[in-house]
Amino acid sequence: MVDLLIKNLKKIGYPVFLQGSILADEPYPDSFFTFWNSTTDGQSFYDNDESAINWVYTIAFYSTNPLTVNTVLLTAKQLLKKKGFIISGGGFDMLSDEKTHTGRGLIVQYLQTKK
Repeated sequence: MVDLLIKNLKKIGYPVFLQGSILADEPYPDSFFTFWNSTTDGQSFYDNDESAINWVYTIAFYSTNPLTVNTVLLTAKQLLKKKGFIISGGGFDMLSDEKTHTGRGLIVQYLQTKK
């Protein structure tokens, strides 16, 4: 699922990083996405086996331009929903390690059914 998430976020035109993978001495890009998998829970148990897995990610968009933070994140929301991701709400503020960047995040889910 992570490949599907990354592939689609990259279509928006910004770099995508696993949260925490930018080195301390590495400069932040002007704008970029981060993601991390917060949980991967089984669902719909039948005969002691899960018939689906709910992949839950937090994605965030950071930028030096605070005006793009909301618009780009909502673009990501629309794109990911078209690709089968489940997303509700308008997002939330994200802390940034850099004074130059502001961020906004979303909880993104993907229900993978077993075949």
